[in-house]
Amino acid sequence: MTAQAASGPVRDALHKVTKIQVSWPPAGYSASVAIWDEDFSWAAKAGTSPHEFFSWTPLLGWAAGRVGKLQLAVGVTDPLRHHPVKLAQDALTLAHVARRPPILGIGSGEAENLIPYGISFDTPVARLEEALQIIRMCFDSRGPFDFNGEHFQLDGAMMDLGSPPDRTPEIWVAAHGPRMLRLTGRYGDGWYPAIPMTPDQYATSLATIQDAATNAGRDPMAITPGFSMFYAVAASETEAEQLLNSPPLRFFALLTPHSFWAQLGHPHPLGEGFRGGIDFIPQRYEGPEILKAMAAVPADVLAKTVVWGTPTQVIEQIGALVNVGLRHVTLVSMSALVSPRLARYAIRAVASISRAVHRM
Repeated sequence: MTAQAASGPVRDALHKVTKIQVSWPPAGYSASVAIWDEDFSWAAKAGTSPHEFFSWTPLLGWAAGRVGKLQLAVGVTDPLRHHPVKLAQDALTLAHVARRPPILGIGSGEAENLIPYGISFDTPVARLEEALQIIRMCFDSRGPFDFNGEHFQLDGAMMDLGSPPDRTPEIWVAAHGPRMLRLTGRYGDGWYPAIPMTPDQYATSLATIQDAATNAGRDPMAITPGFSMFYAVAASETEAEQLLNSPPLRFFALLTPHSFWAQLGHPHPLGEGFRGGIDFIPQRYEGPEILKAMAAVPADVLAKTVVWGTPTQVIEQIGALVNVGLRHVTLVSMSALVSPRLARYAIRAVASISRAVHRM
């Protein structure tokens, strides 16, 4: 993830789109090896895996001397696999080697990164709340400091690395539920959701963040409202609509939470308690089970899972969110998984989308 940060009135501060993700699979996309073949996506070539991911810390360190004034970011990590003091140290290290403040995108974790490795996934939001406090202490403290929480205890901890002037790392929280939104208001510099939302839902969630910031004595307008937006784009509306029925987009719709399906009047094929991608451990599902669940995705769920249409229609949908407060958008191309031609088209389209959004 690359990003830009800004403050001030929405229309004056709206970020340029600085990243289109067309990795294989796109970040946040937990495909199962059981269905990862060329019938699923042209990118699933022999010998590849949907679980080939670099570690963000050395990768961003390598990039720091090569990206100029671009702002480096991870979107996102968690404080369950990584101790919050280590996350703070990594972010501060990037602040010293990069030219702009790095962004530490952080969330409460996902089952697939934790449970198979023996890491507890109980009370993740409570752990995140303590971690956010500790990371802030690491950014702000000089000399030994203590922390006595339920999940983390520090006794004379030291983090004197600090950051160069005007390059203190930013914390962006991947928040969706009410408690996470309030944590964003109390501790975050940015909000980085990914689950689909209508403009009204986005506005309501942003208001929760800003109210929490005000109650904590913080400037609510200093928190950048963002969105990791999964999109499918094509030259015509008809072709874009056809993309929704492709295996990659059907699978992605399956990873939305049961609450999203319930709003549209449908039961989720993976169960009423399924919370979406955070609960999905791909290696625990057999291919036929996943394919059956994919086939059960209704048309209206498909249509509302991603932003889709022609470039003009995608711009209009982004604009509707800009009108209720969106200031930063990361576009993640889902249509790029469908064919090489559509991957090339998505890369060309994001340039025009970026220019149009920047003018809003």
